[in-house]
Amino acid sequence: MTSQITMEKTPQGQGGGGRTPDGAPVKGLRGHPWLTLFSVAAGVMMVALDGTIVAIANPAIKEDLNASLAQVQWITNGYLLALAVALITAGKLGDRFGHRQTFVIGIAGFAAASGAIGLSGSIGLVIAFRVLQGLFGALLMPAALGLLRATFPAEKLNMAIGIWGMVIGASTAGGPILGGVLVEQADWQYVFFINVPVGVLALVLGLLILKDHRAENAPRSFDLPGIVLLSAAMGALIWGIIKAGESWGWSDVKTWGCLLGAVLLFVVFAVWETKVREPLIPLKMFRSVPLSAGVVLMVLMAFAFMGGLFFVTFYLQGVQGLKPVDSGVALLPLTGMMIVSSPLAGLLITRFGPRVPLVGGMVCTAVAMFGMLTLDAGTGKLAMSLWFALLGLGLAPVMVGATEVIVGNAPLELSGVAGGLQQAAMQVGGALGTAVLGAVMSSKVSSSFGENWTAAHLPGPADPRLEQAAEFGMVPPELAKAPGMTPEAVQTIGKVIHDTFLDGMGLAFTVAGVVAVVAALVATLTKRGENAEAGAGAAHI
Repeated sequence: MTSQITMEKTPQGQGGGGRTPDGAPVKGLRGHPWLTLFSVAAGVMMVALDGTIVAIANPAIKEDLNASLAQVQWITNGYLLALAVALITAGKLGDRFGHRQTFVIGIAGFAAASGAIGLSGSIGLVIAFRVLQGLFGALLMPAALGLLRATFPAEKLNMAIGIWGMVIGASTAGGPILGGVLVEQADWQYVFFINVPVGVLALVLGLLILKDHRAENAPRSFDLPGIVLLSAAMGALIWGIIKAGESWGWSDVKTWGCLLGAVLLFVVFAVWETKVREPLIPLKMFRSVPLSAGVVLMVLMAFAFMGGLFFVTFYLQGVQGLKPVDSGVALLPLTGMMIVSSPLAGLLITRFGPRVPLVGGMVCTAVAMFGMLTLDAGTGKLAMSLWFALLGLGLAPVMVGATEVIVGNAPLELSGVAGGLQQAAMQVGGALGTAVLGAVMSSKVSSSFGENWTAAHLPGPADPRLEQAAEFGMVPPELAKAPGMTPEAVQTIGKVIHDTFLDGMGLAFTVAGVVAVVAALVATLTKRGENAEAGAGAAHI
């Protein structure tokens, strides 16, 4: 596969540092590889931060806007749905029109949508603008990886992706801390307002530094039927998953109608892609076992991590009784370990290949998930820190390594599609994790609450609102003001709510741990691909 980047023709040389991928020295700011990485990282940080900073604000949003559990889940699910549907198409747009253009548009739109969320006065508007935020995020993320692939020479690409992964890991892990400070010291709206100045900075850097790179054999036309089919398939898949966990249930005919419809659409899409001259996703990409394994691994990792994190924030604030900022501090071991291990993972992957770090990372993740089964109302900070640190140690190499496996194995002219695949896999996994683990949680709460209520010798049937409170692990503040309610009764009911929440969370973590074990097995199929190793000859980078 030969593909050169459309730029000034200069003698072949050693890439890196202040040189373009074809070896020419960089003059000025525009197109400098490391400045490009810095500029890309600023934009990616905004999106990655938003993935977890919102989780810490969910309890405050619920209280302020009087939202239900399903509505709170849709703050995350609406964002994930938009991302999952649009990512691959957005990557193709970057391959066609240039990743610089799509990156800059994505930054501007994401920041504007964030500001609109902060100004929203209803849960419906918050969800609507989160969907819009997801669409602009879909433009931004694949473009970031496409820019790195086109800017860095092959021998430097793993290092660049490692640093890129460190930024994502640090931002993802740092979200709860920053979110806690903003929610406690200001209000939940500032969790979104913070994206506006960050977006302005990233936009200025992008306009000044980023250079448009396009492969000579980049796509010149659009596979519109393919875009429609893939978008419909992804939409049906994510919608069915979300609604199953939210209200329909997994046995409902509507759930299976959506899922079977998605499978049918994926089959039709695959058949169509073999017929069209310039397909949206050339299916030959999946002949690469490492690339396919990387996509599956990303789905499984996001399932365990994003699904589990949703419950951790409610555990810290509800069961442990921590304030939002203290919840973020409690997650510092996760933050710190991801920051430290991300660049180390990049170095290990560059030197030894991705397989061992990926397998080891998922084993650590599985152990952490099973270890968190021991969390309860009396768990001390040291025990919590141990499991959170182990989780951070496991997640970082997977985020870095799976990205390198997917993007590094794709040809240059499909770098946007590869970036879209990587991000789409993460969003599908996150939606699956939130929905499936949410359904597991709700099911366990429904079966345990009555048993725990009876075991506590409380009179009469419980108010259904108390069972709903158990899904969050949070004792309603108005409970103490109820007629005839004594402090002893409030304490007893609070224990029932917490115990029921812990029953549900424990089962959810068990499922997440099993998924992490499966992911470790999948990771054994990964390896550094031919395109990543021979990229210098194949794409002159």
